[in-house]
Amino acid sequence: MEMSKKKEPKKNKNNIKKKIRSIVFLGPSIIGVIVFFIAPFMVVIYYSLIDSVINRQPVGLDNYIKVFGNSAFLDASKNTAVFSLVAVPLAIVLSLVMSIILEQNIPMKSMFRTFFLSPLMVPTASVVLIWQVLFDYHGVVNEAAKFFGQTPVDWLKSDYSQIVVVILFLWKNLGYNMVLFMAALAAIPKDLLEVSWLDGASAWKQFWYIKFRYITPTIFFVGIMSLINSFKVFREVYLLSGDYPYDKLYMLQHFMNNTFRSLDYQKLSTAAIIMCLFMIVIIGFLFVIEKKLGEDLEG
Repeated sequence: MEMSKKKEPKKNKNNIKKKIRSIVFLGPSIIGVIVFFIAPFMVVIYYSLIDSVINRQPVGLDNYIKVFGNSAFLDASKNTAVFSLVAVPLAIVLSLVMSIILEQNIPMKSMFRTFFLSPLMVPTASVVLIWQVLFDYHGVVNEAAKFFGQTPVDWLKSDYSQIVVVILFLWKNLGYNMVLFMAALAAIPKDLLEVSWLDGASAWKQFWYIKFRYITPTIFFVGIMSLINSFKVFREVYLLSGDYPYDKLYMLQHFMNNTFRSLDYQKLSTAAIIMCLFMIVIIGFLFVIEKKLGEDLEG
């Protein structure tokens, strides 16, 4: 008993030393997060609740009401939402299909894999230049359309403009998503697949009851990453069409960029907070679905 009592203080001291050591090592990272992420975010929240940087009078939610009544913000939000709702599911489904195809023993599999990964190594400016050559009014696509007797279309200044950007988004992101799905499929125990095959399970049943269960976390991860990347498409759209593009290409980032140029910090901060809250809600919703789906699969 006396020996155990002597050991307890030593254990407590060791635990305290370990905690102190952990805090010391984590200190620089914690300070960095506070200085470069939390503090600026608090400043943005503060700016969204005052009338101006000079007067600094609290106005409550007036800035939020004004932003929600701003037609440019509403149009940008609608365009961004439509783009994400179209591009993100396509990115998930197409990359998953490609990974399943490349999982099979097909000829030139490594060449196809390299082809789909090549967009990751191409600079954004070069990608935009290629798309301008393809979809300009006098570009390759319209020249091909003329050859087949079709009327040329000014793709970037028409109702088809978002389709052009969706194709660009998919071309850039399918390769990365495909690699993630291939890694997830490779991690599935082969014994399960062999047993199911011996039991007479079809390829569809193997996918739905075995493969889908194991790659569900990867599907949601790819979905979140694709959603975040869909909000970054502003770079390509900006280089393709400038500050004020065709109506359907006017994204939230355009609104924020133009608001920043006019030095309207209150409107900019308010729009940033709204966008952040929207992303938190969507990602939280995806995590809830993943958790419930995981529980159903385990049950």
